[in-house]
Amino acid sequence: MSPSVEAPSVEHRFVEVNGVRLHIAEQGQGPLVLLLHGFPESWYSWRHQFGPLAAAGYRVVAPDQRGYARSEQPADISAYSMLHLTGDVIGLIRALGEDQAVVVGHDWGAPVAWTTAMLRPDVVRGVAGLSVPPVPRGTAAPLPALVAELGEGFYQQYFQEPGVADAELARDVRSTFRRLLYGGSGDSPLTDPPVPWVIPEGASVLDTMPEPKELPGWLTDADIDAFARDYAEHGDRAFTGGLNWYRNIDRNWELLAPFHGRGIDIPALYVAGDRDLVRAFPGMDRLLPVLDQVLPRLHANVTLPGCGHWTQQERPDEVNAALLDFLAQLPVRD
Repeated sequence: MSPSVEAPSVEHRFVEVNGVRLHIAEQGQGPLVLLLHGFPESWYSWRHQFGPLAAAGYRVVAPDQRGYARSEQPADISAYSMLHLTGDVIGLIRALGEDQAVVVGHDWGAPVAWTTAMLRPDVVRGVAGLSVPPVPRGTAAPLPALVAELGEGFYQQYFQEPGVADAELARDVRSTFRRLLYGGSGDSPLTDPPVPWVIPEGASVLDTMPEPKELPGWLTDADIDAFARDYAEHGDRAFTGGLNWYRNIDRNWELLAPFHGRGIDIPALYVAGDRDLVRAFPGMDRLLPVLDQVLPRLHANVTLPGCGHWTQQERPDEVNAALLDFLAQLPVRD
């Protein structure tokens, strides 16, 4: 199937969760599997997972998370904290008429999945993260430490000032997607080897991501159109909802203080490419080799050679195989 072809049986609708109108795409019947996208993506980033998972007997649901694409974009920055985001996951499971789900997340969706699993193991019967592993809460706010090591140009710090990256990314939405999806992929020279994304002083957010002359084989112009079309609904605030997630990084550390030291004690899966920029973040060289200590019920830790940041889009067959293997061994819970 061509990367840009959407299975005709994928259905779309809106549900209200915690006072926010969320767009969801769904296919199949059976145990619920929630697919949570990252930045700057949407439900469409899971286009290759719907058919295989549904065919295997699962009900597959991928929302546009709050602030993204067709979903509502609350104006208040504080409305994008991790407690809001995990609350959306629990609320969505209930809105779908289910009591439990397997939750799979990529990029920012992964911390949401990991945190939901940590907070509500009674609801999440299995958890999988692509690209971003679970990072135990430290003793100090994370962003100042990252800036101390990587500088003020580290992209998560660059994103903090409201309106700046928002305007740069929204100026030409199609170009933004072409640049970011190619630039962070395993096909880009920027990921050989992967390094943290740092914007030089005086540069804009996209200056470090040149427009590709041609797209890699896993990404088509139709894919770019699909992302851009959904983002265009928010106009010059197309990326603001997603950027507001970054603006809560240190606040999340504060809000999760009551759960410091709490582990994730349910079945888990981790999948990432060896050219993913996340691997180059400070501390990852120490965390990834001992991931089974953070996830004592880790089913598999899968590394995809030559794969960059956009895991399930770049390597759909391998990701689907890993997910189906993981799902098949999960115990059924009441």
